[in-house]
Amino acid sequence: MGLGVRGARTAFLCLWRLFLLLCGIWTTCAQTTGDGKSLYFWETGPWGRCMGSECGPGGSQSRAVWCAHVEGWTTLHTNCLQSTRPANQQSCFRVCDWHKDLYDWRLGPWNQCVPISLRTGLTGVCLQGEEGIQTREVNCVLKADGSAADDAICEYFETKPRQEQACLIPCPQDCVVTEFTPWTTCSKTCGLGLQNRVRAVVAPPLFGGLPCPNLTEFQTCAPRACEGRETVFSLKVGGWSDCKLPSLPLPPTSSAAPSRTARQARRRKGKERKGNRDPEMRELIKSKRNRNRLNRLEDDLWNIEIGYQSRQVVCVHRNGSTVSLSQCPHWSLPETYQSCLMPKDCVVSEWSMWSSCSKTCLDPSVPQGTRSRSRQLIRLPTGGKSECPQLEESQACEPEGDGVPPCAIYAWRTTEWSECRVDALLSQQDRRRGNQTGLCGGGVQSREVYCVQANAELLSYINNNKDKQASQPVDIRLCKGTTPSTTQLCHIPCPVECEVSPWGAWGPCTFENCDERVVKKGFKFRRRTITNYPTGGEGNCPHLVEAIPCDDPSCFSWQLVKLEECVPEEEMDCGEGTQAPQVRCVNSEGIEVEKELCADEVYPSSVPCVVPCPKDCALSIWTEWSSCSQTCSSKTAEGKQMRTRAILAYNAGEGSSCPNTSALQEVRNCNEHPCIVYHWQTGPWGQCVEDTTTSTLNTSSSADKSTCTMGVQTRKVICVKVNVGQVPPKKCPEAPRPESVRPCLLPCKRDCIVTPFSEWTDCPTSCEAGANGQKNKQFRYRVIIQMPANGGQECPDVLYEEKDCATPSVCPGYRWKTHKWRKCQLVPWSIRRDSKGAQESCGAGVQTRAISCRQLDGTVADVVQCLKFASSMPVMSQPCQLPCRDDCQLTNWSKFSPCTSDCVGVRTRRRALVGKSKKKDKCKNSQMYPLSETQYCPCDKYNAQPVGNWSDCILPEGRVESAVAMKVQGDVKECGQGYRYQAMVCYDQDNRLVETLRCNSHGYIEEACIVPCPSDCKLSEWSNWSRCSKSCGSGVKVRSKWLREKPYNGGRPCPKLDHLNQVYEVVPCVSDCSQYVWVAEPWSVWKVSNVDLKENCGEGIQTRRVRCMLNTVDGPTDAVEDYLCDPEEMPQGTRESRLPCPEDCVLSDWSAWTACDLPCSGRGDRERTAFALRLPKEGEDCPVSMQTEPCFLNRNCFHYSYNITDWSTCQLSANAVCGIGLKTRMLDCVRSDSKSVDLKYCEELRLEKKWQMNASCTVECPVNCQLSDWSAWSECSQTCGLEGKMWRRRTVVQASQGDGRPCPSQMEQWKPCPVRPCYRWQYGPWSECRVEEVVCGVGLRFRNLTCFVSDGSGDGKSSIVEEELCAGLEQAVDGDKNIVLEETCTLPCPGDCYLMEWSDWSLCQSVCVKGQRLDFTPVQVRSRAVIAQEPENIAQCPDQEWQSRPCSNGECYEYQWMGNPQVIWCQRSDGINVTGGCPPALLPGTDQSCDPPCDKPQSFCSEEGVCMCEEGYTEVVTAEGMLEQCTPIPVLEIPTAGDKKADVKTSRAINPTLPTTVQPGRAGRTWYLQPFGPDGKLKTWVYGVAAGVFVLLVFIVSMIYLACSYCAIRRSLGTPDSANGTVVWMGQDAHELTYTCPECQQPSQESRAS
Repeated sequence: MGLGVRGARTAFLCLWRLFLLLCGIWTTCAQTTGDGKSLYFWETGPWGRCMGSECGPGGSQSRAVWCAHVEGWTTLHTNCLQSTRPANQQSCFRVCDWHKDLYDWRLGPWNQCVPISLRTGLTGVCLQGEEGIQTREVNCVLKADGSAADDAICEYFETKPRQEQACLIPCPQDCVVTEFTPWTTCSKTCGLGLQNRVRAVVAPPLFGGLPCPNLTEFQTCAPRACEGRETVFSLKVGGWSDCKLPSLPLPPTSSAAPSRTARQARRRKGKERKGNRDPEMRELIKSKRNRNRLNRLEDDLWNIEIGYQSRQVVCVHRNGSTVSLSQCPHWSLPETYQSCLMPKDCVVSEWSMWSSCSKTCLDPSVPQGTRSRSRQLIRLPTGGKSECPQLEESQACEPEGDGVPPCAIYAWRTTEWSECRVDALLSQQDRRRGNQTGLCGGGVQSREVYCVQANAELLSYINNNKDKQASQPVDIRLCKGTTPSTTQLCHIPCPVECEVSPWGAWGPCTFENCDERVVKKGFKFRRRTITNYPTGGEGNCPHLVEAIPCDDPSCFSWQLVKLEECVPEEEMDCGEGTQAPQVRCVNSEGIEVEKELCADEVYPSSVPCVVPCPKDCALSIWTEWSSCSQTCSSKTAEGKQMRTRAILAYNAGEGSSCPNTSALQEVRNCNEHPCIVYHWQTGPWGQCVEDTTTSTLNTSSSADKSTCTMGVQTRKVICVKVNVGQVPPKKCPEAPRPESVRPCLLPCKRDCIVTPFSEWTDCPTSCEAGANGQKNKQFRYRVIIQMPANGGQECPDVLYEEKDCATPSVCPGYRWKTHKWRKCQLVPWSIRRDSKGAQESCGAGVQTRAISCRQLDGTVADVVQCLKFASSMPVMSQPCQLPCRDDCQLTNWSKFSPCTSDCVGVRTRRRALVGKSKKKDKCKNSQMYPLSETQYCPCDKYNAQPVGNWSDCILPEGRVESAVAMKVQGDVKECGQGYRYQAMVCYDQDNRLVETLRCNSHGYIEEACIVPCPSDCKLSEWSNWSRCSKSCGSGVKVRSKWLREKPYNGGRPCPKLDHLNQVYEVVPCVSDCSQYVWVAEPWSVWKVSNVDLKENCGEGIQTRRVRCMLNTVDGPTDAVEDYLCDPEEMPQGTRESRLPCPEDCVLSDWSAWTACDLPCSGRGDRERTAFALRLPKEGEDCPVSMQTEPCFLNRNCFHYSYNITDWSTCQLSANAVCGIGLKTRMLDCVRSDSKSVDLKYCEELRLEKKWQMNASCTVECPVNCQLSDWSAWSECSQTCGLEGKMWRRRTVVQASQGDGRPCPSQMEQWKPCPVRPCYRWQYGPWSECRVEEVVCGVGLRFRNLTCFVSDGSGDGKSSIVEEELCAGLEQAVDGDKNIVLEETCTLPCPGDCYLMEWSDWSLCQSVCVKGQRLDFTPVQVRSRAVIAQEPENIAQCPDQEWQSRPCSNGECYEYQWMGNPQVIWCQRSDGINVTGGCPPALLPGTDQSCDPPCDKPQSFCSEEGVCMCEEGYTEVVTAEGMLEQCTPIPVLEIPTAGDKKADVKTSRAINPTLPTTVQPGRAGRTWYLQPFGPDGKLKTWVYGVAAGVFVLLVFIVSMIYLACSYCAIRRSLGTPDSANGTVVWMGQDAHELTYTCPECQQPSQESRAS
């Protein structure tokens, strides 16, 4: 065993050493890979922040550098190659904040969009558009010179802008053409011909798309065999040559100028021989000469020359070859020469010098001026040459030179604010609207705003009283910028009413003046003070002093302070005695003074008193005298005072007895002075007038205009006896007499200041197009900028002046005047004499006429004026025909005869044969040459009907507002009855739009309407204030309003209401705690319960009446309810005590408790005392006369503090609506147990009052919305048609504030324009190409210029009307003034292959991708197809043509394959079938977009380029992901509920969102199980199904295993014989089944052997 262990250990050590050796070799070899590359490399972190002491270059930044393994983990630096280690520091540019102004990003332009496929190398089929990328350069540069800088500098301030962006490249678009037209008829009626069908281009090829296919297809045709010989020759006419002058000299008769000159010279000589004619004849001859000169048009401006044109006539074969004219004998040859106008270009002079600039001042902020130049017209174009160029041009300019003055500067100026008006803020229900006197508080004031020329030389008018000058107003359009406000809130101080305190008590009888005691008459005074000072001073308060005359006045008197204790006489212990008075000397005002001043007064004597002996009756001390019952005495009423005392103990037998009841009460007179009260009464102060008594002249100097003259005010002061009236002044005391004169400041005179008159407004124009009988006005105005006051100079009455403009001359309108046609000029006979059939004096020619420019009055004007202002110039030449000998000559048609009435009868026009034509039979043929024409009389019937909607309700205009009035929304001028309008349209019997005058209508239906007036929210008046919620201390009082009517039609809104539709106002209040006091009457006589009849003493009860009374200055007066007094302070009404017996000690009532020491700490005591009123008999002592008790907080010791209430709501004056008000709060003294007590408790402690009790506040003013006036009606939105509207607008001058009336929603109104027909010139269709008398060649085609009328609605419905209705329009079609009514055309000869006419322009089409327009110009296209007539001439056909042009408002069209597998075509989204446009990759049946193609049955190529299977089939793919086959999906049949016949419902893969009515098949659903997705990968559910199958298999195997295990257990329950391998099973019928296993016997024997 030892050897085995040792051997194993040795083997392990060998293996370990081998492992270490291999590890060392691996470590050594692991530095490099098999290809020699290192496994370690250097990695770097980002550069850190640039650090440095100074900004700019010179900073440094660092970064981390480490060594890393290729697998990503970090290792030691020694493993990496040190020679390749990156630097960890570098110099840098330290950026500071001020570098932001020096550096910025420079963005280059975006480069061309490059397809992504060029970058990735992946190409595919383009279906919608190809994605691309655009790049640009983004560099950080120095702004100063654009030099490049480090990007980090700019990135410090702003992220680097992107350098790439996605873009879209449209797919190549092939040329798109329409379907072929039907086959034409055969080009020949017999023999072999051709049929053609053509198509047109509707979209050109773009972006490299396929070019356009052939637009023509040919096929041969042979209707029938030709009978006889075919016509193979045709006469072909060429085009006219250019117009040229004849090279041969004209015959002498044609040379007009020399012969005319010679003739004129001969005429003049003959006239001279004949002598002088009369003046009238000379004038007639002169006018005729002028007329003839104008008719000749010999001016260089026209310079018309007549030349000739020629053309060729040839005979052609049908194969296109030219043959001799003799081959075409059956044709008559046409004219080969014709007269023409020599074409000449327009000639103009050189440009003139530029005019001076219209801007004459220097200011860059003022818009530039203009300057113009012109050139003269030297020669007009003739013969169809181009129109003349522009004769005038202008350009923007700035004045040049050194002496250019600066431009005027304009600024806004304002008048002074008008008086503050409160009535503008009142609601509709406010009663003060009827009486506006006394209104105060917040209001609104307004002012005018005008524009002036701001200039430093203007004098200031604000501080100049002597010569106030203001700037002259100018047109407000010259002022720019924000207009100053014209309204503002203001405040009228509300008058403060005077409030006085209650009257004080009457004082003693005293002299008026103690220093001068001349009169022995004295007065008693009582006074009151001002508690709230009024606005106008004390003069607006009632009198503050009342006096009563009295006798024996004195200035000083002795005042009794108290009486000393009663001292018995003769040193007795009891009996009668005296009380010494304790007095002080006081003056008439109750102030203590030195006692020497009272030396003359009688000193108060001692008061007799009684000290009861032990057996005497004991009485209490007298109470204080009650308040006097009257303030004065009269015959019917005298003032009385009362005091009482009570019996405290009865006497013994021999002692002094108690007095009777009447002796327990004393009454004395008081206020014995009569009720004769005097006081001074003052009147209001008069006006401030100049004080004439002063010697100095108080006039304001011109140097100091801020001070004004001092003056005096006087008032009336009278002596008044109360309840009597005025009495002599000597009745009243002189000392309190108010002053009747006081100095005052005279109000400064303020003159009216007005601006100078503005300049007269310009008259509209210097001329008018026509006299309308209405004179224009011009006006000027001035503005009051300061109203006069205090006798200043009044304002002038005239602020606005108006005068008529000078009668304008009629604008010089211009018109063309045409003169008579000149003689028809033929081509010279020398040129056309060789023409077949030509005659010398007849044929086609050209005639001209003169055209002159005239003013409307007929005077001759420059042609340039007509070119600028008149209509298009009439034609100067026309073709003419000189009749030949055999021609029929007729006069022109006459005018139609008049009709007697509309719709009745006929009208006729006639013409007649002229000369020899009357005798020619062919001319008498009425069919060829009709001499009369008849037509029915026009039937003009008109029908008027309304059109469009009703306009807004428009109030009538014309109300004049004041200059500074404010238009408040909702006033009378903003509501009430108005009118609304609906346009009328007039149609004739042909349903053509005509002027409304034809229907006798002014163009409108007018209907009355109502603009509802706003109604404000209506609340009730304020209720009365409730009583204060507390009778002592601070509480609240409330008043309320309730809703009476809600607002409507934009009235003022209601304030915030509660659920009961009420609004409340709550203010704090403080009730004086001494306002109500308990008053206790004297105690009743004792009622002894256990009466000792001998002694009359013992236990007893006393009662008294206690009432709550109103406390006044004169003491308690009236009894009130007990709840108004503090129940805790109510005195007791009964008391139980012991009535002392005779000879017992009698004590007085207890004094009040002394005050506890503060703060209440629980350690102090308080006490009360009593004194002996009657001493006891000898040998007995009085009871304790002093009681103490500890002071406990909130029991008998209290702390006091001030409590401040919340602020009240802002309280306004009764005459104010809003503005500055007052909010108050109350001060309350609160005991430490939270009970409110009288303020005196806090005041006695001298607690600090640090609160402000009143504060100003502001109630927002309910400013109604203020609107500007309606603007003038705008121009009609359309010049003609049914849909024209006129608008007017208004703006918000002042938005609503607070609860003011809101602004209305309607800030603009419209009404329809009168309907006017829309006339326009429009071309008619081209006629067929006409070639006279021949079959083919160059000919002409014509079209007419027709006047059309429409309603302007744009639906294309228009009708032809008479040309006279378009006479006022410029001849232009769709803006093109170049009217072309004829043009050359080519009529193909038989057998020619030629180009058709241009097709119509296609619809405008944009370049779009997925329905979105791209930034490409839309285009439209037209084309010309080729038509062939002979099969052998197809090779000679010209190339087909197409043209494109840009257009606007292009549409996006999509192309889609349509049809079924048998028939497939391409259709555009507007429904037309086309060729091209549909992507070939999406052609049904071909799969060119999938690679490899989808050629498996039931497969197709999806839009993603993936082969998919059709519906009902699933994909089977190869290992490479390619489609192998499409297999049908078994149908999962689901019986539907409710199917009684148990039908099997097949469910197909139908969109479940479709309604069942459109789903094919029967009811139910079908799922097609497709295991592969569009990308060829297995779907998720396949994995789920596989997992489920696997679990199911495991479950089945498990169940089989368990079943076998169960059987094995049952086997084990048998008795197997281990020797023979027999096993017994118990069967179901309880029989034993025995089985012997022969294979089992052998192993058992072997086991036993072992």
